[in-house]
Amino acid sequence: MNIRRILLAAATAFCALVGAIAMAQAEPADTFVRRISNDILESIKADKSMQAGDVQKLAALVDAKVMPSLDFERMTASAVGKYWRQATPTQRDSLQSEFKTMLVRTYAGALAQARDQRIEVKPVRGNAIDRELVVRTEVRGAGDPVQLDYRLEQTDSGWKIYDVNIMGVWLVENYRGSFSQEIANIGIDGLIAKLSRKNKARS
Repeated sequence: MNIRRILLAAATAFCALVGAIAMAQAEPADTFVRRISNDILESIKADKSMQAGDVQKLAALVDAKVMPSLDFERMTASAVGKYWRQATPTQRDSLQSEFKTMLVRTYAGALAQARDQRIEVKPVRGNAIDRELVVRTEVRGAGDPVQLDYRLEQTDSGWKIYDVNIMGVWLVENYRGSFSQEIANIGIDGLIAKLSRKNKARS
């Protein structure tokens, strides 16, 4: 074996070791979800209007604290299904924007139903090396518990959420059928326009 091959083998082994160490030191999925959830709840506790169920303020909080941790492209592509490949870059951007607005309002509405909230993160089923996991949580308070579960994927930049279960409904799965039907009937631009009208009506 010549020196070039030896150096190449050593470099490959080093990269693999660094990758393994990075994965071992990565934040556990349940810790990631607990951190985000507690950050939200602490912000709510510090704001009386959000405690009273101000959906506008809750939506702004969700947009700031939760949305950066979501993989919107994967979520939107999955919700749109086979039509995603047919969409132009501009249409894809519009679909992601409207879908994001819808998710923010839905998530904020769920938080508005709980008072004096605290988060309970359930034990994670799976292995530490799994690239995709489900983390189940409940937001508990004076009202009925609110189920908020997350499907996560491990990326180079950490965990990303690609689906959210709000009170028993996985949002991406739920919208996939209706979005496909809408696009078949009124086209991609028609779906974008319809989502835009709904979002504006709820704002």
